[in-house]
Amino acid sequence: MLAPIGEEIWTAEGPEVEVAGFHYPLRMAVIRLGSGGLFIWSPVALDEGLREAVAALGTVRFLVAPNSLHHLYLAEWQSAFPEAEIWGPARLAAKRKDLTFDGILEDAPPAAWEGEIDQVLVTGNLITDEAVFFHEKSGTVIFTDLLQHFPPGGFSGWRALIAKLDLMTGDEPHVPRKFRRAFIRRRAAREALRRVLAWPASQVLMAHGAPVRTGARAFLERAFRWLF
Repeated sequence: MLAPIGEEIWTAEGPEVEVAGFHYPLRMAVIRLGSGGLFIWSPVALDEGLREAVAALGTVRFLVAPNSLHHLYLAEWQSAFPEAEIWGPARLAAKRKDLTFDGILEDAPPAAWEGEIDQVLVTGNLITDEAVFFHEKSGTVIFTDLLQHFPPGGFSGWRALIAKLDLMTGDEPHVPRKFRRAFIRRRAAREALRRVLAWPASQVLMAHGAPVRTGARAFLERAFRWLF
């Protein structure tokens, strides 16, 4: 249910979601802070087994939606862990008026997790703003939708062609072409990604695709070379 991928960080896989006939596997991460509280990144569908596994690690303190696309399960997590705070970018808070956001993700970490999890807000994209995180203890850079990777055989028919053209399939994760074209403020994006590339990354985690466990810094440089 929960798989450790480094010191004080775990992942869990969620049920797939369908968007225009494309099936996206989901992944969430759980980080245990020095206080013992839990930082839940991009929460997936919650069942009893996952709830118990998470509760066994500590007290859920923060439910973090990293962009305006990954928010489907916030309400059920808040119901299960009513003392937890919900955090997300401003565009998501404007979108989900039914939820009460305790904090807005900005271009620097709040005091609540500063010194343990760094963050950069990648803006200037028509599709979504995305908070990219760096868990210092495990050296994990955490992306959501800006990096994706699907098995080449995961789609069929015209969807397989679209996925290939969009760089969703290939030899390693890429920034999908639709996201590349949606950057209307590339200078801001470059400034944000320079900060990401400066992190001493050991591995890269993403919501849609297997983690990159070796050569993380070189991989990130390749993945964002098009932007520079």
